Amino acid sequence: MAVDSLDTRILRLMIEQPRTSVREYARLLGVARGTLQARIDRLERAGVITGTGPRLSPSALGHPVLAFVHIEVTQGHLDEVGEALSAVPEIIEAFSITGGGDLLTRVVARDNGHLEDVIQQLIQLPGVVRTRTEMALRERVPYRLLPLVESVGRDASAAR
Repeated sequence: MAVDSLDTRILRLMIEQPRTSVREYARLLGVARGTLQARIDRLERAGVITGTGPRLSPSALGHPVLAFVHIEVTQGHLDEVGEALSAVPEIIEAFSITGGGDLLTRVVARDNGHLEDVIQQLIQLPGVVRTRTEMALRERVPYRLLPLVESVGRDASAAR
């Protein structure tokens, strides 16, 4: 979906000030509330805006250890293993991938021993052949989308 400069400004505000009301967004942007709401609704329908809930910190929830676990799966069992992963609360993301392994999971744990327990649980899943774990040491670039939103907005403006 192409976003224009107003969409980009709306998304920037929603990222930078997520607790602000639609009325206040409209005031800050200098547009009618109805216009703003129509834009937000369109961005939601297009799947650009996928949620508005709070971002939570696994570390603050007592799970400061972060690891990326690659999982190799027996051929034909990818869907089954993927479904089984959803039952493991310490897995906060999982992706099917190309390259070394079939799945890449983002796993959080209380400590290294807990991480080992989670990995042992993964190894026991039917269809899992092996795992490979990489520990995260320090976050270098936090999850962010604003630079991408601004880039897409600039590209859309330049195309006109």
